[in-house]
Amino acid sequence: MGFWEAILLGIIQGLTEFLPVSSSGHLALFTAILGKDQLPAENLLFTILLHAATAIATMIVFRKDIAAILCGVFKKDETETHAFVGYVVVSMIPAVLIGLFFEDQITALFDTNLALLGGMLCLTAAFLFFSDKASSKNQPINYNIALLIGIAQAIAILPGISRSGATIAVALLIGVNRPEAARFSFLMVIPLILGSMTKSILDQGVTITFNIMPMSVGFLAALVSGVLACTWMIALVKHSKLSYFAVYCLVVGITTYVFA
Repeated sequence: MGFWEAILLGIIQGLTEFLPVSSSGHLALFTAILGKDQLPAENLLFTILLHAATAIATMIVFRKDIAAILCGVFKKDETETHAFVGYVVVSMIPAVLIGLFFEDQITALFDTNLALLGGMLCLTAAFLFFSDKASSKNQPINYNIALLIGIAQAIAILPGISRSGATIAVALLIGVNRPEAARFSFLMVIPLILGSMTKSILDQGVTITFNIMPMSVGFLAALVSGVLACTWMIALVKHSKLSYFAVYCLVVGITTYVFA
């Protein structure tokens, strides 16, 4: 893997992890364009580094929220914090179950199935378009809503379904206000990313044979672009701008399906 290839992969991961356009879908498209059988990550470590970068980017953007949660979780009177942690745990359940029992089937869906990818990008476009028109009812997040958002997150394991797009869209359609929908969507994924990274390391191990420069620049590219994309996405959700990404996903989805 070359220097510029690593930077490009890092930027793609950083941007598409937060913007509602599907990171898995764009990485699959990138692979298809290059004509390779798999992403040019020399080993598992590079993939883990990219996901670590996006997790750290989320922590940087929401550092005050995370600090408040970590401090409040050990205080008996912080019932709101305890409830929020409970909502995050509930939201993780569907994705964890899918990942544990259907990992092989899901992985197979990523293998050169561009028609499926195109169709799922169009579905993402529909999610974004209709949710952008939804009016806020200031519906507070509860366990039932957290579970529904978690189901959307599990469905987003499919290539072409944006995780951030699906989770924020479901929250908006239910009536959760826009800032809280974005906040919950990005905070709920941190433990899931960390858990997925740990599972990958335990299942496959990491071969420490790599060129440190491409790995480092790829990580930094994902981190910087991730911070920018996360911050931008929060503003876009607040100002009802998701329909722009709906158009983008629709165009890319149709184009991908036609050329599949």
